[in-house]
Amino acid sequence: MHIAVLIKQVPNPDALAAVMSVDEASLKVVLPPGHPQVVSPFDEQALEAALRLRDQVGAAVKITAVTLGPDSARTALKQALSLGADDAVHIHDAALLDADSHVSAHALAAAIRKLGTIDLVLAGRQAADFDAGVVGLGVAEILGVPSVSFACGIEAVDGGVQVERVLQDGFETVQVPLPALVTISNELGEVRKPNLRETMRAARKPVAAWGAAELGLEASQLQPRSRRTRLFIPQKNTQCEFITGATAFEAGERLAQRLHDARVLG
Repeated sequence: MHIAVLIKQVPNPDALAAVMSVDEASLKVVLPPGHPQVVSPFDEQALEAALRLRDQVGAAVKITAVTLGPDSARTALKQALSLGADDAVHIHDAALLDADSHVSAHALAAAIRKLGTIDLVLAGRQAADFDAGVVGLGVAEILGVPSVSFACGIEAVDGGVQVERVLQDGFETVQVPLPALVTISNELGEVRKPNLRETMRAARKPVAAWGAAELGLEASQLQPRSRRTRLFIPQKNTQCEFITGATAFEAGERLAQRLHDARVLG
């Protein structure tokens, strides 16, 4: 079984809100120099799902990590290699640096085709920067394979995989034949961490670098389908009002009346 795992490098979401700003003229997020970049947490879950499948099936499972991004994205691939990925592919081209979801999906799908026979594609349910959550399923549509989203568990079965997925009010178990694409949610659970030995070995592993030409992308596939019209940090207005009374009953009565006046209570 050959598994391709789609990963993306994003600004560290744990420290993002405190340091980010928005340039509304250029419609871009501005970060201070040296702000840490990490693998999107949902994509870490996708890699963990691939590693669990290899734990179940055995060494016959090959894992290839694929990313689209600037030079710094190689760090994300090295992390994937240190965790147990066998190969890594870096899609790097000036024409793709500001790619929208449409262009990103076409580039990633082209890379998967170039890898040869891929049995399973795993991706995070969404990236932790803009949370669009459409690239993974877009790749499935372009490749013409079935897809399952919001997976919290996955295991190999005869001819396919069995996926437990998260619903709004519970869980659902489905089976899908291979080849297929599955997006992984954070309910999968704790992910493993690389050790020093594997990190040092990963530093010596080669990373394939492919551009738009090597992927055979057509001009129409490099044209964005979306246009950002505004990017801003919403203003939060908070109003606090204290309701008092001589007794608890009186305070409760006043609170009920205030909620009624605000049309919170009928």
